[in-house]
Amino acid sequence: MQLLFVNACISERGQESRTLKLSRAFLDAYLETHPADTVVTADLSRLPIQPFDREALKARNAKASQRDFSGPEFQLARDFQSANKIVVAAPFWDLSFPAILRVYIEHISACGLCYHYDEQGCHGDCRAERLAYLTTGGDCEKPESLGALYWKQLAEMFGIPRFDYVFAGGLDVIPEKAPELLEPALEKARKLGREF
Repeated sequence: MQLLFVNACISERGQESRTLKLSRAFLDAYLETHPADTVVTADLSRLPIQPFDREALKARNAKASQRDFSGPEFQLARDFQSANKIVVAAPFWDLSFPAILRVYIEHISACGLCYHYDEQGCHGDCRAERLAYLTTGGDCEKPESLGALYWKQLAEMFGIPRFDYVFAGGLDVIPEKAPELLEPALEKARKLGREF
């Protein structure tokens, strides 16, 4: 089994990123209970990806219309489509998530590879059985975080039947209490990782 870890933890805190801590808690627990599985990381801070412009979209769509998904512009989509399980980690940023994650979504949203249309509508073609979204924020959780809602809907579009979500919020409201506020979410992430 292969788990794809989409790392969008681009905090100025670096290795002390609270979202990265949440993802480490998940991944450590996951690997303890799934030692034979492989974790593949898409580290968005290191990927040379850009938003598509008109010419890049034309070229990509021309290849997709021929069902030619072999080029490098489809690598992220191929990795996403073939993963058995997916975990996405991103901070709660400007009411959703960092822009680089939106650019990543453009790259994985390859019609004909990760999803397709027919007369009944949109159908997902991804292999993953589960997708988890891990996030932390300085503010308190809103009833339906835009980042979580976005990924829940993407999971449906891609045909991924189960969506899980862990949020640690309010971490900047009383900064000295941040470690204490983070702990329940870390435990929730560990629990999710063990049974994912």
